[in-house]
Amino acid sequence: MTAVASTIFDSVLYRDVFSTPAMRVVFSDEAHLKACVQAEVALAVAQGETGVIPREAAETIAREAPGIVLDREQLKRDTENVGYPIVGLVRQLSERLGESGRYLHWGATTQDIMDTATVLQLREAVALIESQLAEVMAELANLARLHRDTPMAGRTHLQQALPITFGHKAAIWLSMLQRSADRLQQAKPRALQAQLGGAVGTLASLGERGLDVRAAYARALGLTEPDITWHVARDGLVEVVQTSAVICGALGKIGYDVMILMATEIGEVFEPFSPHRGASSTMPQKRNPISSEVLLANAKMSRDAASLMLDSMVQDLERATAPWHGEWLALPQVCLLTAGSLAQAKFMLSGLIVDQEAMIRNLQSTRGLIVAEAVMMGLAPALGRQLAHDEVYAACRDAATHDEALLDALLRRPAIASALPRDRLAALCEPANYLGTAGAMVDRVLARQVKH
Repeated sequence: MTAVASTIFDSVLYRDVFSTPAMRVVFSDEAHLKACVQAEVALAVAQGETGVIPREAAETIAREAPGIVLDREQLKRDTENVGYPIVGLVRQLSERLGESGRYLHWGATTQDIMDTATVLQLREAVALIESQLAEVMAELANLARLHRDTPMAGRTHLQQALPITFGHKAAIWLSMLQRSADRLQQAKPRALQAQLGGAVGTLASLGERGLDVRAAYARALGLTEPDITWHVARDGLVEVVQTSAVICGALGKIGYDVMILMATEIGEVFEPFSPHRGASSTMPQKRNPISSEVLLANAKMSRDAASLMLDSMVQDLERATAPWHGEWLALPQVCLLTAGSLAQAKFMLSGLIVDQEAMIRNLQSTRGLIVAEAVMMGLAPALGRQLAHDEVYAACRDAATHDEALLDALLRRPAIASALPRDRLAALCEPANYLGTAGAMVDRVLARQVKH
């Protein structure tokens, strides 16, 4: 029967919207089986090196096992019957390896191989994520550098609050990803560990040479050697998945900001233009924020999958029942979503259209009200902080009621007019004069970016 696409990751229509071809390859059946065989070969090599199995058998396994063509239909039936693919995999490999096949999977258990295979796949996934993350960070650094001093309205509770710069906003976005890049780097030694423990994690089947075998096994795979078996201690895998979900969340915040700033009434930034991108089937004028919507959706989906990974940490005794199975869905899904989000973010940010004139227009739309805090702080030394607040508050209400400039409302209040001259009040009412240390903070983030 021909396979039927039933999820967004399989769909010809959606799979490259929500993820990437490269990450799908990492978590394909082919990649998983290849990683399982790689683990079996590494185990044989380690055991041949330590004298647990004949060296000749190990050499034969290493030479021939990777090239064996598996009967996928039989493996499918075995997996459905046993619940896991390793029994069927080992049977097929052993039959093709002749006498040397007797020594395949020596002293190991199914989860040893499957966990190690998962780690090998995760290593490839993390490498892809790190590469994509670097590209997105570079785009954000360019935006922060270019717009370091581009003033715009900062908004709280969806209302204009105080002036900021677009470079400051971009640098905040960048800082989130910088921290996640650090988290990934720190998590790798804890997550990318070889798994070998035997039935209950004691390596009893390998006798006194168990630890030597595990050390050689880890070396053969280029993985960290664990201090102790981790098959029911899943924190390492969870840490990488949570970090990936954090990346999706950070990108979701970026997408949410861009969506709001693309609103007709704001119109300060726009996703890259291409004919009919974001078009409506019925409203020709529409230009919807497509990449941003995917970023927000992926953030929500990755959160749920990451939650499942956390739940899967609660495993029973020395071998998990259902919790382990939850990882099979959650771990690939978060990696797929992270790759998709990074790809969408790269596309969007590399061609982001920044309308500086619209930013200025919106910044001036309240005719000075956005810098009421600046006026209050400027008056505070003369009037005291509380009186200054009350006077400016009253002036703001007058300005809003009479639809006039804040400066005019300020000058009508005797306490204010006598405290500061008109030119000083006018300077305080200029949004570009109240950007604080936004530029200096952008510089700090950009300086840190050099290290990534």
